[in-house]
Amino acid sequence: MKERIKALVVGSGGREDALVALISSSPWVSDVYCAPGSDGIARRPKTHCLPKLTADKLLDLARFAKDNDIDLTVVGPEAPLVNGIVDIFESFGLGIVGPSEAAAQLEGSKVRAKKFMKKYGIPTAEFEIFDNPEKAKKYAVANLPCVVKADGLAAGKGAFVCKTEKEVANAIQRIMINKEFKEFGDQGKRVVVEEFLAGEEATFMVLTDGRTAIPLLSTQDHKPVFDGDRGPNTGGMGAYAPAPVVTPQLAEEIMETIVYPTLNGMRKEGTPYKGILYIGLMITKDGPKVLEYNVRFGDPELQPLVPLLQSDIVPFLVGIANGEFPEELLKEGIKWNEGAAICVIITSGGYPDDYQNQKGKAIKGLDEVAGMEGVEVFHAGTKFENGRWAINGGRIAGVTVVGADIAAAIDRAYREVIPKITSEGELHCRTDIGRKAL
Repeated sequence: MKERIKALVVGSGGREDALVALISSSPWVSDVYCAPGSDGIARRPKTHCLPKLTADKLLDLARFAKDNDIDLTVVGPEAPLVNGIVDIFESFGLGIVGPSEAAAQLEGSKVRAKKFMKKYGIPTAEFEIFDNPEKAKKYAVANLPCVVKADGLAAGKGAFVCKTEKEVANAIQRIMINKEFKEFGDQGKRVVVEEFLAGEEATFMVLTDGRTAIPLLSTQDHKPVFDGDRGPNTGGMGAYAPAPVVTPQLAEEIMETIVYPTLNGMRKEGTPYKGILYIGLMITKDGPKVLEYNVRFGDPELQPLVPLLQSDIVPFLVGIANGEFPEELLKEGIKWNEGAAICVIITSGGYPDDYQNQKGKAIKGLDEVAGMEGVEVFHAGTKFENGRWAINGGRIAGVTVVGADIAAAIDRAYREVIPKITSEGELHCRTDIGRKAL
């Protein structure tokens, strides 16, 4: 690895702020560029944001990286990966972390992912695939409770747990029929209807060069907008790490029955997978089963990992980009700090539905809590204007708090930290992030 490298992070949200925080802290890195970045990301050391270079301009991103001697690119969001950014960068001879367009269809298409799991014996829920709304509805109603999923990308909002005929009708209507609202568009041409799995959810992420996989700490995300997992699904309302439901023994089982069969299967398919492999799991009485694959770091699952990560992640990312982890990295592994962390997402009132009327309203306390020991603030939907932070999106920021254990992190987050964040607009957060761990 070069003594000093230049890095590019693609994206603009809380996950990308977390990535920039990790990469900019590495002594190996001289400069970090973020496209398009944000006002929140721009405050990081060594960091330069490129507001006109958006994450969908794949060729322009590659040209920028080539013209500016970027050594390492890390892609935050899923859409550029599914649309082939890695293939473009590699055709330019550039180092990039992520799967090829073909391999990224593990997330890009639920239908392909389910067929892949069935073919290679990877444990998952029983399922059927439909392109006809009436047939989908009939099957789903006959198999309640069930989960109805849009085939394509849906920003974490395309899965509907259905326990009644009315909920099935609503899910099918929203995904397959209400095309004029463009909520799912072409992503909803097909649906997967799968059995409802009972158990506890967990997220298991690994770094992989295509053959070897290095697990990160397990996490647990909270998708529904309200406490007690009520309300519609969101992009994520918070997460904690480590998730005690994933014991060391269970982690070994996940690696043996899910991670390595996935990597081996992808090679057999002629689409080897390198990058970050995110596996959404349900820990059932029959063992771990895959709910979904994602082809990038989770948002917000990455955020609580940042303060717990003791190792420098950059050499591992360079190993992925080069297609092989160096032997010394594999021997050393990733080291973690003691303790636990929780990330509470602060959102605009009305999120995930109507929150546009909150934009531009001042938000106070973000800098104050970011200056507290053991607290990180990862900006997502914020803008710095007129000398103040203002609301600029649905998910505003991820407030991450470290504690000796999860109970301590929860107590401090909700007692000392979150109350300091206020706004002239309406804010919302869940008040039970991490409590499942207790």
